Amino acid sequence: MRRPRSPRYLEYRGSLRPSLACSSRARNVVTSPEGPPPRESRRADRGARCRDLGDGEIGELVVRGPSAGEGYWNQREKSRRTFAGEWTHTGDKYRRDAEGYYYYCGRTDDMFKVSGMWVSPFDVEAALVSHEAVLEAAVIGKEDADGLVKPKAFIVLRNGFKADDGLLETLKHHVKDKAGPWKFPRWIEAREALPRTATGKIQRFKLREEELGAGR
Repeated sequence: MRRPRSPRYLEYRGSLRPSLACSSRARNVVTSPEGPPPRESRRADRGARCRDLGDGEIGELVVRGPSAGEGYWNQREKSRRTFAGEWTHTGDKYRRDAEGYYYYCGRTDDMFKVSGMWVSPFDVEAALVSHEAVLEAAVIGKEDADGLVKPKAFIVLRNGFKADDGLLETLKHHVKDKAGPWKFPRWIEAREALPRTATGKIQRFKLREEELGAGR
């Protein structure tokens, strides 16, 4: 007998709190869609009593199912923010297309709005690293002199490139072309390395803390 071929998965994302996962198979991938998730889910706007958002809108993924937890041990406030009745807030931002596929946009605390539009750090970072000069990138939201939030990028350059004014302006225009005119970083700071966890994830919160400290 010929052994049946297993499906080839390109992405697999899970959450510990409700113990769920969603994945995408190779034949379905257009721009890395995930899902639909295996539990009942919706993308919610916390400010509108967790209303379900329409296709194309970005919102926090909330789920419910028998595997969801009931709370965090001795962390009442965090439990109240995460578990709302039978719904669990995952802390991840997603958008859904017309076919029901979910696209990961970033962690809720990493996302920010520019001119009323959500900006995912991943979009700006992907545009930056697509340039030959950039090895790594991390993006956060930063207030300008008028108190409006705009993207700020931290980059690690490849060997042979120098972070002069000409290159930084080139990178800004590059992001405009690749990601959109409202997403380009108003500030770009070159560094030797970016803060990471032991597993290699970029710690954007540390960059935000640095910016807050510098602004005091």
